[in-house]
Amino acid sequence: MGTCVAKLFALLCAFLLYRTPPSIQAEKHSLYYIYTALSKPVNLPGIYEFTAMGLLDDTQIDYYNSEEQRNIPKQTWMKEKMTEDYWEEDTKLRKDKEQWIKKNIDSLMKCMKQNESDLHVLQWRHGCEVEQQGSEPKRINEYCYDGEDFLSFDYKESQWVTPADTDLISKWKWDNVPILKQHTAGYLKMECVDWLKKFREYGDEELRKPSPPDVHMFARKSRNETQLKLICMVTGFYAKDTMLTIRKYRTALPENEIKSTGIRPNPDGTFQIQKSVEISEDEKAEYDCFVFHSNITAPIIIKWDRKCLDSPSDTFIVMIGAGIGGFLAFVALVVYIIKMNGLCGQDTGSKTSDSSASSSVELIPSQCEASSGDRLPDEYVLTKLGQKTKKESY
Repeated sequence: MGTCVAKLFALLCAFLLYRTPPSIQAEKHSLYYIYTALSKPVNLPGIYEFTAMGLLDDTQIDYYNSEEQRNIPKQTWMKEKMTEDYWEEDTKLRKDKEQWIKKNIDSLMKCMKQNESDLHVLQWRHGCEVEQQGSEPKRINEYCYDGEDFLSFDYKESQWVTPADTDLISKWKWDNVPILKQHTAGYLKMECVDWLKKFREYGDEELRKPSPPDVHMFARKSRNETQLKLICMVTGFYAKDTMLTIRKYRTALPENEIKSTGIRPNPDGTFQIQKSVEISEDEKAEYDCFVFHSNITAPIIIKWDRKCLDSPSDTFIVMIGAGIGGFLAFVALVVYIIKMNGLCGQDTGSKTSDSSASSSVELIPSQCEASSGDRLPDEYVLTKLGQKTKKESY
C-alpha cells in the first residue's frame, strides 16, 4: 500500500517538474472525462475513494469527489459560462456514476476472489480529440482495472472489445444492447466534438483577456558551494508567447549560459516557465529578470534583491506562493497523472462527461456469470437513457 501511494506521488512530482502539456507540443485539442474509484480509503488528504474530472486540453475544467459530492468548476470561464442548473445536473450525474462504479469494483473483487485488504482501482475514461488540420477525430470510451485494459468501445466497428487475454462476459452483454451501442457511437461522433468546440471557444475568450504574469527573481545555494543559482520564474499566464531573459547590468546573458524548464502547466490552467544561471557566491553585479508577454504593453523588469534562500525547501515555498499550487492542488491531479503514465492504457486520446446507459450494465467477469445468473436489465437501460444531458456519454 505504502509503495503504491509513494509511486503515485512520484509520478505526480515528475509531471509538475518535467512534463510539457500536449497542447504545447502539437496543434490538437481534446476533451476527456475521467472517473477513478478506489476499493477502499487510503487515508491521505486530498485522495478520495471516487473522483471525476473533466479535462480540456489536459487542463481541469470541473471536479467531483466522494467527500464533497458536488461537481465544481475549476476554471473561471466555466463558472461564468455554465448555468447553475448545469452544475446541479452534473452533480446528480456524478453521484450516479459514483454509486455505479463503486458497485462494480466491489463485484469485480468478489468475483475474482481478491483480498479486501488490498487496494484496487477501476477507471473509466471517454471523450474525443481533434486536430486542427481537419483529420478524423479520435474517439475513446474505455475501462481499466488495476492498470489493465478491461473493456473499450471500437467506434469504427460499433462494438465493445476486450484484450485477447481477458476472459469477460461484459463484451457480449454490452454488444447485445443495440441502444447502448447506438448512443455510445452517437455521443462520440457528434456531441463530444460539439462540446469540445464550445468549451474551446469559452476558454479562448479567457486567453484573450489582458492578464499580466507574475514575475519572481530569487537565488538559492548551488551544489557547488562557491556558487549560487539565480532563478527567474514567470507564472500565471495563459497565452504561451512569453519572452524571458536574465540580464546582467541590463544586458541579456547568452542563451548557452542559461538553463530553462520550458513552459509548464499550473493546476489552475495557467502556465509558468523558469530560467536560471549559475553565478559566483560573492557576485556584486546587478541582475534582473526581463519579461515581455503578449498581454502587456511594456516589459516587466524585476531586479534581484541579492537575497539567497537557505534551502531547497525555502525555494519550494516561494514556488508554491507564485502559483504552482499547494498540496491539495497536487493531489487533485493524481488521477490525471495515473492516466498519463499508462494506468488506463497507453493511448492518450480524449474524454467526455457522464454516462447514463452504461450505468445499468455491470462489468462482470465470465467466471462469475454462472454463479450469479445475472441478466442484463434492459428496462433499466431504457429508463436511464431518458435522463441523459446534452453533453452526456454512454
